[in-house]
Amino acid sequence: MRQGWRWFGPDAPVTLDDVRQTGATNIVSALHHVPIGRAWTESEVRERQALIETTPPGRSKLTWSVIESIPIPDAVKRTGGKAKAEIEAWIASLEAVAACGINIICYNFMPVVDWTRTELDFVTPTGATAMRFDHERFAAFDLFVLRRPGAENGYSDEDRARAKTVFEAMPEAEMAEITRIITSALPGSTTEPMTVPGFREKLAAYDGIDAKRLRRHLIEFLEAVTPAAQARGVKLTLHPDDPPRPLFGLPRIASTADDYAALFDAVPSEANGMCFCTGSLGVRADNDLPAIARRFAARIHFAHLRATRREGDGRSFHESAHLDGDVDMVAVLKELVTEDRRRSPENTIVFRSDHGHRMLDDLAKTVTPGYPAIGRLRGLAELRGILHALDARPD
Repeated sequence: MRQGWRWFGPDAPVTLDDVRQTGATNIVSALHHVPIGRAWTESEVRERQALIETTPPGRSKLTWSVIESIPIPDAVKRTGGKAKAEIEAWIASLEAVAACGINIICYNFMPVVDWTRTELDFVTPTGATAMRFDHERFAAFDLFVLRRPGAENGYSDEDRARAKTVFEAMPEAEMAEITRIITSALPGSTTEPMTVPGFREKLAAYDGIDAKRLRRHLIEFLEAVTPAAQARGVKLTLHPDDPPRPLFGLPRIASTADDYAALFDAVPSEANGMCFCTGSLGVRADNDLPAIARRFAARIHFAHLRATRREGDGRSFHESAHLDGDVDMVAVLKELVTEDRRRSPENTIVFRSDHGHRMLDDLAKTVTPGYPAIGRLRGLAELRGILHALDARPD
C-alpha cells in the first residue's frame, strides 16, 4: 500500500517539505483554483505536477498519484446525461490528468452540500479538538435559520421540540458560526459557498429528485465517462456520502454496500471504482466495514482511513483518534492488505490518514479545518504501525 497525504497546494499551511517529514510518498491533490465545471488543461496539470515532483537536492521524492477531486457540476447531479457540456468538460479534465500519468481520480455525488459538520473545534478529553456533527444543532439550523420548506416533515415531534430548545438557547454568534460552517463549503469540497437565500434556491432546484432519480443521473454520468477512463487506464473512485444519510431532504446514494453494488452492477467497467472512506461509512452502525472492504476489494483503489465515534442519539458523531473510534482499523487493514498483495506495484492501493485532531502546536496555528499536520501525522504513524505488525510495510 502506498502512503498518501492530502495537500491543498502551494498556499496551504502544510508544505511539501512538511509532507516529506511525515514519511508519506504519494500526494493527493487537485487544481483547487480551477472553477467548478471548467475543464482542466494538460499544461495546468503538468505545472502542478512539476511543483510536486521536482525534488530539491537531498530531499525525498514525492509522486502525485491521486486527484482529489475533479468536481462534478451541479447540472450533472440534477439532469444526468442531459448535462452534455459539463460531462464533456469533466472528460477533458480526466484526459489532461491521464496524459500526465496520474491514474486515480476521486469524486463524489453529494447534491448541494459536500461533507457536512456543525463544529470544527469540538474539544476532546485530551484537549485536542476535532470536527463534529451535532444532529440537534443541525436540525436547529435547518428548521429555524434555513427555514427549509417542508423541513418539519423530516423530523419527529421530539426532534423538532429539542431543536427549538437548542436554537432558542444558542447565542446568536454561535448559530452564525454553524451557518458559516454549513454554507461556506469545507476544505476540499466540490460544492460552492452559498448564502442562506442561495442555499434555499439550490435546494428548490432538486424538488422532485429522489434517490432513484439521483442514482440514475450518476449512472448516466458513469456511462459517459468510464469509456474514456478505461481507455486511459484511469480508475474512478466514488467517495461515500458524509454523513451517509439524507440531509436537507436531499437523497444520498453512496452510503451503504447496497448503494455501491447497484452502481457496479449498472456500470461494470473496471474503471468504475470506490474510494473506501472508513470515517464516512463508519458513521452508520449497520455498515460492516471489513465486510464491505472484502466484498468490493477489487474496486478499491484509494482509501481514506480515519475513525468516527457515534454519540448517544446515533445521529451525532465526532472525529475520533484513528484507532479509538467505532472503526475496527486492524480488521479493515487486514482486508486491504490481502487485496493489495494480489496487485502489481503500480496498482497498489493508495491510502491516506484522514481528518486528524488539532493538537499540540497546531492549536496555536492557522490550520486547514480537518487537515492539521500533527493530528494527521499521528494517524499515519498509527496506521503505519498496524501495517508493520501485519508484515506489510507501506511504500
